Amino acid sequence: MSQSVQATEINEEKMNAFMGKVIGDFGASLSSVLSYIGMKLGLYDALAEYGSMTPSQLAAKTGTTERYIREWLVNQAAGGYVHYDPASSTYSLLPEQEIALTDETSPYYVGGGFYVVKAMMNAQPRISDAFKKGGGMLWGEHDPDLFVGTEKFFRPGYQAHLVAEWIPSLTGIEEKLKAGAKVADIGCGHGASTMILAGAYPDSQFFGFDNHEPSIANAKAKAAHAGLAGRVKFALGGASDFPNEKYDLIAFFDCLHDMGDPKGAAKHAFETLDSDGSVLIVEPMAGNSVEENFNPIGRTFSAASTLCCTANALAAGGSALGAIASEEVLKKTVMAGGFSQFRRAAETPFNRVFEARK
Repeated sequence: MSQSVQATEINEEKMNAFMGKVIGDFGASLSSVLSYIGMKLGLYDALAEYGSMTPSQLAAKTGTTERYIREWLVNQAAGGYVHYDPASSTYSLLPEQEIALTDETSPYYVGGGFYVVKAMMNAQPRISDAFKKGGGMLWGEHDPDLFVGTEKFFRPGYQAHLVAEWIPSLTGIEEKLKAGAKVADIGCGHGASTMILAGAYPDSQFFGFDNHEPSIANAKAKAAHAGLAGRVKFALGGASDFPNEKYDLIAFFDCLHDMGDPKGAAKHAFETLDSDGSVLIVEPMAGNSVEENFNPIGRTFSAASTLCCTANALAAGGSALGAIASEEVLKKTVMAGGFSQFRRAAETPFNRVFEARK
């Protein structure tokens, strides 16, 4: 303990409050692992399907061991993730819990986040080493569950807002898409955003590009299964070298801040965009000052940025925007690519939505 702290009289009430916060964080961190297990083993799904159950009944329905289930349920009830009825000694999901934990079509679905957290925690040895030696860790080097979780986590928000709010907020783009336009989705991952757009605008053509080969293979399979393969083309491609088709819309969904050369990506978008087209840039919600990020959303996105986003950019040799880049920093980056217009077109509690034009 430093001499300055030794000389300071500790406020016991504040100390106890802080210790309570730390214990709460311990519980939340450990519980996120158990929530991931609940997702993987279908424990939440079984509670949603069969209703109130004892630990032995849930174990029987899911082919799991009752002794583990008993402990898991206590943890989940203590955290408010499941409901416990002391009169019947049974556990169930309240309607809000059921939607958030099992309904992948709902904008409130959070299940993908547990995959992301688990994958990012597994990156800790590499990231700790990068803290000391520099460099980082490319997206493709992460636990495969990062890609599963990213799709599951972002898709509900895209499904809720992309067609209903974000596209109409752009300059003339909705009309172009209805009439028949060319769209490039850069950093498309498993193609969730690309296929949402393709489903809404059947007269347009969509091209999804990503530099992660397994993600492109996954996207192609999903497009074929959805009957969209004729209008949606997925291909390996980086943000600075995807083919020039003079697109009416180029989209960067939650990925520009990850890139090693975001200015280069903006420049290539400028060069490949039609003269009356728009670039749609969706970024995590963040403040314009450091202290504006001192909240649960800022805490979450800055953690993800440290473990994944910034690490990817540094591994690629870039300076790293990071997930909590301010609007001013994003604007300067995009304008450096040649654009003359940049504005915030829409937002949600978790997203900032920008439009760039020539």
